[in-house]
Amino acid sequence: MNEEEIKKVLELHKKWLSNEDDGVKADLTGADLTGANLHGADLYEANLSWANLTCANLTKANLHAANLTGADLRWANLSGADLSEADLHRADLLGANLTGTNLRWARRTR
Repeated sequence: MNEEEIKKVLELHKKWLSNEDDGVKADLTGADLTGANLHGADLYEANLSWANLTCANLTKANLHAANLTGADLRWANLSGADLSEADLHRADLLGANLTGTNLRWARRTR
């Protein structure tokens, strides 16, 4: 997924969060976001299941209640991110930077 496509998804999601008529909840299921810069992105309740987020920059991103089932987060930078109530079932967090990450009520089962 290229930078323009990501930007468009984030814009539509922002509108969805604001209850605007043309807003669309972010669905990045299976998306290749390897190395993507999502610093500070608001992905509240977004679907990122099975997405490849290897080496992605998710510092200070809002992933509250996001679906990250099976997501590949190896070596991702999640420092300061909000993953509270996120679904991390089968997510791979090997080498991920979780410094200051909010994981309150996040679910991760095998």
